[in-house]
Amino acid sequence: MAEKQQPKAHSPARRREPLEAKGGGAASLRELPWRGKINLRGAAPEFFKAARAALGLELPRDANTVAEGGGLLAFWLGPDEWLAHCELARAEKIMQQLAENLAGTNYAATEVTDYYTVLELSGDHAAAALARGCPLDLHLRVFKPGDCAQTRFGNASVLLHRVEAARFHVQVRWSFTEYVWDYLARAIDACRADLPQ
Repeated sequence: MAEKQQPKAHSPARRREPLEAKGGGAASLRELPWRGKINLRGAAPEFFKAARAALGLELPRDANTVAEGGGLLAFWLGPDEWLAHCELARAEKIMQQLAENLAGTNYAATEVTDYYTVLELSGDHAAAALARGCPLDLHLRVFKPGDCAQTRFGNASVLLHRVEAARFHVQVRWSFTEYVWDYLARAIDACRADLPQ
């Protein structure tokens, strides 16, 4: 039997230096530590019951919201699809528990740990930097802390999560990491240039 391949613990972003806001600068950019990630799909009552038992939290049912508890995050992606983040070491156990609890039912659970990485953009001008490449209305009245949305940044598909008013997590596919990082870095520089000297 082939040995289970372990997820990689780094992404192409390791070739980029974190950007720090300097002297009231526009924003900071860094890659978050690696986390386990599981894509979940299902709609039957038994699916929600098993997901709650395996994850320790209720999957969010409201569009574009995030549930958090017990060190996990669950992002709403669609009426029957979610993405869960957990400690790296817990992903395999959660997958096993889901398989046991949902045997014979219609569901899908796929570990996607090394398919995505998460970039954190923070600072007073974080929303302005994002707006240079993202079509979403990022005004606080519209896209509030705790909201998430699948959208685009430049030519890349991303999952955007507003953690706080001035802090965003940009989840991006591994192969687009450097592209999104460099685009954000240029956007930060442009915002910094717009600041009063």
